[in-house]
Amino acid sequence: MTHDEAIRTLESLGDIQCACTKKLEDKFSGKDGKRHIVICGGTGCMSSNSKEILARLLELIKEKGLEDKVTANIVGCFGFCSKGPFVKIFPEDTLYCEVKVKDADRIIDEDIIGGKIVEDLLYVDPATKEKVKRQDDINFYKKQERIALYGCGTINPEDFEESLGYGGLVAFKKALEMGPEKVIQEVLDSGLRGRGGAGFPTGRKWQFAAVQKSDVKYIVCNGDEGDPGAFMDRSILEGNPIAVIEGMMIAGYAIGATQGYFYIRAEYPIACERIKIAIAELEKAGLLGDNILGSGFNFRVGIRYGAGAFVCGEETALLNSIEGQRGMPRPKPPFPAVSGLFGKPTVINNVETLASLPYIFRVGAKEYAKIGTETSKGTKVFALGGKVNNVGLVEVPMGTTLRTLIYDIGGGIPNGKEFLAIQTGGPSGGCLTKDELDVPIDYEPLVKAGSMMGSGGAIVMDEDNCMVDVAKFYMEFIRDESCGKCTPCRIGTKRLLEILIRITRGNGTLQDLDDLEDLAKNIASGALCGLGQTAGNPVLSTLRKFRKVYEEHVIDKKCRAGVCKQLINFKIDPEKCKKCSMCARNCPTNAITGVIGKEPYVIDTKKCIKCGTCVTVCRFGAVSKE
Repeated sequence: MTHDEAIRTLESLGDIQCACTKKLEDKFSGKDGKRHIVICGGTGCMSSNSKEILARLLELIKEKGLEDKVTANIVGCFGFCSKGPFVKIFPEDTLYCEVKVKDADRIIDEDIIGGKIVEDLLYVDPATKEKVKRQDDINFYKKQERIALYGCGTINPEDFEESLGYGGLVAFKKALEMGPEKVIQEVLDSGLRGRGGAGFPTGRKWQFAAVQKSDVKYIVCNGDEGDPGAFMDRSILEGNPIAVIEGMMIAGYAIGATQGYFYIRAEYPIACERIKIAIAELEKAGLLGDNILGSGFNFRVGIRYGAGAFVCGEETALLNSIEGQRGMPRPKPPFPAVSGLFGKPTVINNVETLASLPYIFRVGAKEYAKIGTETSKGTKVFALGGKVNNVGLVEVPMGTTLRTLIYDIGGGIPNGKEFLAIQTGGPSGGCLTKDELDVPIDYEPLVKAGSMMGSGGAIVMDEDNCMVDVAKFYMEFIRDESCGKCTPCRIGTKRLLEILIRITRGNGTLQDLDDLEDLAKNIASGALCGLGQTAGNPVLSTLRKFRKVYEEHVIDKKCRAGVCKQLINFKIDPEKCKKCSMCARNCPTNAITGVIGKEPYVIDTKKCIKCGTCVTVCRFGAVSKE
């Protein structure tokens, strides 16, 4: 297919889609007579040299004269980040994990030329110790269902034909045939709720904007993903950008918008570049612009880059940023659906919401609504991180329990440690303990349990984490990211942090615990936007679930996890001490004394700065925290 002439009609688009689909099916099945190597091109694997792996593979293919027999290209994120970079070979569907640049030669020589699997690059099941050849046979993937992540890890995100061949624009074509009102009804019937965190029904938001009378309307994709440890939106944009643009086109058609904007933080250069490529391809094909496919629908898409302000994830602050103003929230009402970007009706959907739309229109709202719970349909993408064996990007049906997420998909806690808590919903969320492991992933149940869905961050903590320190970490982030527009958030978050710092330094009182709770609640009731209204959640949830830990810090001046430095004392066990002087020689403050070969060494706690060097250098386990 070439873009010498734009695609003008629904029929011509259908013909091209069929041709692209056949070409892609032949690639996966081997009917084209070739073998195809795909390499993970997500940010995580790119930082682990997947780009260099691809370059070496292409170099070897050329050197060995295999151009007519083998291809190699990037794809989006495979999801299983702790085992990347990944290389997959079609048509056999062989998956290699933790591949290094030096392994490219072996893959070409042993597998491509020799026809033998490179056994030591296969995934090894930790329970059975068996080597697993296919991706779908790995436990990490078995309970997932890819809807928003459709195409990620399969197609080349920079190849327009592969996107079309994998279902791209089929949904948009159906939407054009339905008409705007039926499109909105289809979204309502699907039960899709906004995946940005609040869970507002997507169809209802569209209805509010559709009924507004205006010469101009806008669709904005919120790609400002700022939660610590979150990379859901980034991976979707990197892995299948045309699917997100297609979702935006459907939304624009439904409400009568003529312009769409992607708001993506500039810290996501790969996502930004691939979105730019996809927009250019669609424009060249006549699928963005005027009178798209002869339907009379005019729609254009632009990109605006965020500078990394967390508050710009809030929709009105985001709109201010696009307009060139300081990223600060606006009072509501009016809501953006009535008066949004440049004062015009605007629908703001996040990346995952828009990426779910093509699936809904391909299979139908009723089929989509079969997935999930009674109140929340479809799937949810999580960035699963922290103290869990299988770190990565996970998409599960709504209603899946936290236990399944952590233990079945996540593979449990490393090193035999005890699970302590999981933080869902990012800085604005809350901690859930082992008592909530069977809580289903759903908007209302998570809130009832003391947390929230949020955009999809999920950080697992074990017994070595201090929950007071965790609350302090999130409060530092929230304090730094407060825009300062309203006093409760600007001053209140700073005061919360000051109290938490006092407690972690051993200077806290029981009155501080009451003050923390009162202040967190007052900030929530007085703050202007969602950032401030949820700023106290890390404090309130940890106080509620781990009050004894707070009391130990205040009353006993101890940190059971050994994280808060000022509450730690180091001790040398005289029975284990080999009198080698290694600890004393490495102590930066000369706080350790003894006689080499004769007397056990001891630590002067008044001189000790608690740097932990003595623990690190002792080869006999004689130094411990107490």
